[in-house]
Order: sequence, then C-alpha cells, then structure tokens
Amino acid sequence: MDNLNITPAHIHMLILKARAVMVKEGEVTPDVGGNDVDDPRPDALQDVPGDLTREELVEELEGLNEDQLIELVALMWLGRGDSETEEWDELVQLAGDREETPTIDYLLGHPLVADYWAEGLDKLGYGSLLD
Repeated sequence: MDNLNITPAHIHMLILKARAVMVKEGEVTPDVGGNDVDDPRPDALQDVPGDLTREELVEELEGLNEDQLIELVALMWLGRGDSETEEWDELVQLAGDREETPTIDYLLGHPLVADYWAEGLDKLGYGSLLD
C-alpha cells in the first residue's frame, strides 16, 4: 500500500464535518418509537436549504482532486467491510472505475460515511476518531 494522496489529518477533519451533518439529521428523523433497529434511517446526508454545515462539507470535498476523492470512496468501502486492508490497491482501482454517480454525491449518499472513513483509517493504521 502506498501513502494516501490525502492526509489522515484532512480525512479526520472531513469526518468531523460529516458527523456534524449527521447530528443535524437526527433532529429531523421522526421518533416512531419502538426498537432502534426497526426505526427508519435517512437514506443520505440530508440537503437542507441554508445548512452551512453540509455546504462546508461539500466545498471541502470539491476542493479535493480526483485521486483524493477516489481514495475516500475506497476508504469508505474498506471501513464498511467490503474488502480487506491487503487489497487496498485493488480497492482504489475499483473506486476509480466506479461511474454510476458523481463521486461527491456518491459519498454523501451514505449516511454513515464518517464512521466508515474513521474505521477505514483505523484499518490502514492511521488511527481513528472512534476511540
């Protein structure tokens, strides 16, 4: 595995911004009672008009180059358990070949992206904010 094109410190900052967006989502998710496992979850990081937190996250992602965005996709996949650390280079290649939606939309379409990034960093040996 080569060094990342995006620093772990920058990824940690993105994790914090994404978590700030996710916290706001909790405010609008209805409390239907019952078991948390059965409760509905947002399908994506919500786009609320005037929400500067989400806008800041999008701007940070837009400031990255394509290689960095591809690594964020691969890191998300690694963090959610789609692959093993030993397959990092292949995972990055697969992420680069992915074409179904724009990369930023794809990343923000996963409400647990911050947790996946943190877990992926931890698996790569860069530490995690989950501690």
